[in-house]
Amino acid sequence: MKWRGQRESSNVEIGGSGRGGGGGLKMGLGGIVLVVILGLVMGKNPMEMLGLVAQMESSAPPAANAPADPNAPVTEEQQFSKVVLASTEDVWGRIFAASNQQYPPPTMVLFSGSVQSACGGATSAVGPFYCPGDRKVYLDTGFFDEMTAKLGGGGDFAQAYVIAHEVGHHIQTLTGVSDQVNQVRAKGGNVEGDGGLLVRQELQADCYAGLWAHYAQKEKQWMEPGDLEEAIKTAQAIGDDTLQRQSRGTVMPDSFSHGSSEQRMRWFRQGFDSGDIAQCDTFKATSL
Repeated sequence: MKWRGQRESSNVEIGGSGRGGGGGLKMGLGGIVLVVILGLVMGKNPMEMLGLVAQMESSAPPAANAPADPNAPVTEEQQFSKVVLASTEDVWGRIFAASNQQYPPPTMVLFSGSVQSACGGATSAVGPFYCPGDRKVYLDTGFFDEMTAKLGGGGDFAQAYVIAHEVGHHIQTLTGVSDQVNQVRAKGGNVEGDGGLLVRQELQADCYAGLWAHYAQKEKQWMEPGDLEEAIKTAQAIGDDTLQRQSRGTVMPDSFSHGSSEQRMRWFRQGFDSGDIAQCDTFKATSL
């Protein structure tokens, strides 16, 4: 992926470690699977388990986000994340402008170890996430190394897909989709399971990531051979069926919250191939 030399977003906060004086327990990427499975078993959105993760640390919950060292050099991962976020700003800015709307971009928080968000305290174990409460994308760039080593996905374009997926959740907040799903949940409606609202929400974010990739490639021609395959392989690696099979040896579609590997790959490709936001309406799709 030919990303160097491209515009970097200024909507980025770089924080230090938020572990606190006691030094918390860092579960690693295996904790991601734990959080997902706990959420599925308990009938909760895995994002709701962030507080549980914080309680599992051996020290007190994370303190306020530590400020970055102003003298610390900018890492390549940070620079890359800024470039990708800037590209999502450009693409979604034009899409919103086509409907005579202004696009308010999210802020990305790059952290190490643990962080505080409006959605609660979180460690790197939960992976990248979007918090609608403060409209920020949270990312521990160390996740990318573990994604390659332990989930079987990885590569720079796959990392860009992960960021674009979280920005997709920001789009859903702006369009009211997230509120609609939360309202159903608040009324006691079942939003989990294969074909449920949570799965449709996640698959739409995958499609939005593909949509971003379509226009970013059209404008910059920065994809290299194998880049698209990297993103698709990563989408496959984080499907509910794949994660469940790896963690407990069986697949339970009734507890899906993100969609199967095949579904995640297909909806990413749908956004990438079509370049049409109307093709990302997973909530009206009769077949996912």
